[in-house]
Amino acid sequence: MRILLLCHSFNSLSQRLHVDLRRAGHEVSVELDVHDDLTREAVSLFSPDVIVAPFLKRAIPADVWRRTLCLIVHPGIRGDKGPSALDWAILDGEERWGVTLIEAREEMDAGPVWAWREFPMRLARKSSIYRHEVTEAAVACVFETIGRLERQEGAVMPANWGKGRERPACRRADRMLDPFTQTAEEALRIIRASDGDPGALLTMGSEAFLVFDASLASGLSGAPGSLVGRCRQAVAVAFRQGTLWIGHLRKAEVGSFKLPALALLGEGARDLPVIAGPENCRYHEESGVGFLDFRFYNGAMSSEDCEVLREAVATAKTRALPVLVLQGDADCWSNGIHLGLIENAASAADESWRNINAMNDLVREIIVSDDRLVIAAVIGNAGAGGVFLSLAADEVWMREGVVLNPHYKDMGNLYGSEYWTYLLPARVGEERARRVTQARLPMGIDEAVELGLVTHRLPADVSSAVAELRRAAIELAASPNLADRIAAKRERRLRDEADKPLSAYRAEELQRMRRNFYGFDPSYHVARHNFIRKTPKSRTPMTLAIHRAGRNGADRRRSMT
Repeated sequence: MRILLLCHSFNSLSQRLHVDLRRAGHEVSVELDVHDDLTREAVSLFSPDVIVAPFLKRAIPADVWRRTLCLIVHPGIRGDKGPSALDWAILDGEERWGVTLIEAREEMDAGPVWAWREFPMRLARKSSIYRHEVTEAAVACVFETIGRLERQEGAVMPANWGKGRERPACRRADRMLDPFTQTAEEALRIIRASDGDPGALLTMGSEAFLVFDASLASGLSGAPGSLVGRCRQAVAVAFRQGTLWIGHLRKAEVGSFKLPALALLGEGARDLPVIAGPENCRYHEESGVGFLDFRFYNGAMSSEDCEVLREAVATAKTRALPVLVLQGDADCWSNGIHLGLIENAASAADESWRNINAMNDLVREIIVSDDRLVIAAVIGNAGAGGVFLSLAADEVWMREGVVLNPHYKDMGNLYGSEYWTYLLPARVGEERARRVTQARLPMGIDEAVELGLVTHRLPADVSSAVAELRRAAIELAASPNLADRIAAKRERRLRDEADKPLSAYRAEELQRMRRNFYGFDPSYHVARHNFIRKTPKSRTPMTLAIHRAGRNGADRRRSMT
């Protein structure tokens, strides 16, 4: 089936559908919703059997949906209508929510229903629920509908009827935080409902900020609205009852972007008392295995974050255990260097250089772990340098449903480092390494296993994946041939080092990166500026829009499967 994904941006759900639909044998192209005429042109060029809209911010032109079946992924239960469906579900404390696949009609979210799924709601950020429950439900709805189309069956319901209701877009007032009248738990619900975009509004002093990445600060209190203390980059803000840790902020003004709270609040906040709070890394041991869990918001890792994790790895290596598991967050394993802090630095080039070197130090610390097996447990999505960070481990165990983006070039032709020129060819061979980095396409677990990037599958459900990870790691630690495997690993590393030292790979990569950061071509800096500020794309990349890439583009995509 020829399927056109029409989306405002190629977000995590769009990428997951792109991966799964291609894997199922469908011909999939992508058109970003830039202009109605471009949408019409895409439909004319591709002649899709169906258009699926995973993430749109405006209506599809009527002449398009009258000509071709258009299905809208609505993140709400049957009967729900409006642009802030998931936001309202969190704000209203819904115990169950869902996804409905609705055919486009004149009235928004009112057309025939082709499929739906419901799920219990978690107490979690909107972005987390979107990446997990909404994504799994949407994928199931799309595949159910494709089955109906292949059987030449119609919609399940003639209109979007159900217990849901039409709601307006959330207003700024709905996202307002007031430490004098709200409890910390009430404020946390608003922040969770506003996470990702646009953020919850909080005034501190005389300045308005948008708040993200919050958690309850147990045992802390203070005058409502006051800053009680700080822990790493987070600050604690007191409410009428209770206190919240706030990890990230954005100035409530046009052109601003999200930053760690301490970085945005500046010197005044640095004088706050340092108190125990959210930690990026946690370590524990069980049955011969060291488990090092880490979490960095949205997978962005600053120079300091890289050093924190490197020190944690180094400390874990002092323990005489044969297996070390590096487990990232369920939402994001890592997306590499921290582009926000780089954008905010006095010299973006200098901070880029500092950050990539800190990331390289972390990767090297993992590579040279020659007395144990290191497992990278990729439970959440990973991109760019974050993918190559995982390859520094001896094995990559990945959860079903995770999407990898093992390439840098979309960020202004960034060359990349993290010893990828050593790690990637060693896993997949030179030719496949070249194709992986040139294709610039998201990758699912099937393709990652076939290529050799992933060595072990974990179940799709996060809790089941973590349980299987624990069981398999403990089994590995008790394996009778483990000592032989570690010895073979040590000998292989010595041979590799003799053939070409790690320092040589690093120097070569950094020579190319220096040109990206300091050279004449500003592409990296322009791309980062636009990415951080979520500047809408003016065209769809040819790697995604095969209807615009012509025969060569289609051939290139087929060669990756």
